[in-house]
Amino acid sequence: MQDAEQLVAGLGGAENITEIEPCTTCLRVAVKDPLKVDEEALTICGAFGIVKIDHTIQVVVGPVADELAADMEKLR
Repeated sequence: MQDAEQLVAGLGGAENITEIEPCTTCLRVAVKDPLKVDEEALTICGAFGIVKIDHTIQVVVGPVADELAADMEKLR
């Protein structure tokens, strides 16, 4: 759950997240304000890569994406 908490913080906090969708190895996260996303914090907590497209952030986390998404949903 700690990884999920760090990811939520790196994405600008629970109030900045509008949707979380896990994929095979990444999390697709819709955010209200993409400027609040801290890419360095996401990398520090284990993200292998980050892709920002407007209000959608893709965070590559590996095969634990489903588990992390479920934990992140509990924090919203």
